[in-house]
Amino acid sequence: MLGAGVFVAFGPATAHAGEWLLAAVALAGVIAWCNATSTAQLAARYPSSGGTYVYATERLGAWAGFTAGWCFVSGKTASAAAMAMTVGLYAAQAAAAWIPGLDHGTWARAVAVVAILGLTAVNLGGVTKTAAMTRWLVALVLVVLFAVALALVLGLAGSGPFPFAPEAGTAPEPSPAGVASAAGLMFFAFAGYARIATMGEEVKDPQRSIPRAILVGLAFVLVLYLLLAGLLLATLGPAQLAATDTALLSALQASLAASGVPESARSVAAGVVVVGSAAGALGALLALIAGISRTALAMARRRDLPSYLTAVSSRSVPWASELTTAVLVLALILLTDVHTVIAFSSFGVLLYYALANLSALTMTQRPRWAPRAVNALGLLGCLVLAFALPWTAVATMLAVIAVGLLGRIVFRAIIRAS
Repeated sequence: MLGAGVFVAFGPATAHAGEWLLAAVALAGVIAWCNATSTAQLAARYPSSGGTYVYATERLGAWAGFTAGWCFVSGKTASAAAMAMTVGLYAAQAAAAWIPGLDHGTWARAVAVVAILGLTAVNLGGVTKTAAMTRWLVALVLVVLFAVALALVLGLAGSGPFPFAPEAGTAPEPSPAGVASAAGLMFFAFAGYARIATMGEEVKDPQRSIPRAILVGLAFVLVLYLLLAGLLLATLGPAQLAATDTALLSALQASLAASGVPESARSVAAGVVVVGSAAGALGALLALIAGISRTALAMARRRDLPSYLTAVSSRSVPWASELTTAVLVLALILLTDVHTVIAFSSFGVLLYYALANLSALTMTQRPRWAPRAVNALGLLGCLVLAFALPWTAVATMLAVIAVGLLGRIVFRAIIRAS
């Protein structure tokens, strides 16, 4: 459940929630739990790898299923761009200490492009590499996050409860609307729980073990995020935190500098955080690029997307979908910024899970751990958070969804005519 979001989402979220950041993190975590519960409920009924694309098709009809699949593909493509940009942003800030006059934007984009090209090559080599590498990378992320948290705690304990960095402008005035918008952005940092929800055929006693795994996993991540959010606010202050895209690295550097740590040691610490951010982003990207391409493959096989996306290599890798995904991600990296793609991602994925919750809500037979109230709360929460995002992102993603729906109409008409 840990990825690039924890390294990059705190700044943009604080720009909307201000000092109410912790409330936004908690709200995003609650909605993530509702979504995971609904997904587990549906996965038990429909043990398929297609996720909500299949669930919504079965429960709500073909158009709802297509909308879910299209929201997933478009939203997660933006997620991939955001994760690659995270690697680039952290690498650029760390490299600035060694390369005077470094152009942060150019460096960050260059690193992001290299990351996407490299990971696409890895995925084209087969899924087994993806699974093995992801486990090691997630473990490394945890070590780095706890090390940063410990360093910030020690810094605050030695210097008192005040921001180490000067305020950059003014923090936004906290408001319920700002918290909702921030929660929508923080939702980007809650990833991977759907994988747990769909493991019913791989574990013993899934009716008990899966809900427990979801609850324990999300609770752990939520507590970690709340801890980090509190430490970042205490170290940088809401205005400075809102102004940075590399929150963990900025806070660590400010804390170490105020504590009198030599510059050489600070550079080493920055390198460690960069490695951690890269591990989180690359670990998530390995699985994400594969997931996007396989969803596109499933949609193409059902004639919801162009047939060329069904091309599969001798290693059973959907190479056409992989390469198409890579091209789209590269375009987002070169044409947008990290704030924009996080908002794109959150909107698409929140609508995807809104359809999952709506699908679960239609089920009459349900386990005790998945009452209708959870499905309803998840549905309402996803819609509220999605439409609380910046209006430019909402409008753009609605246009993308409309293009997808129109494209399906045209594509189906061509198939019928032929």
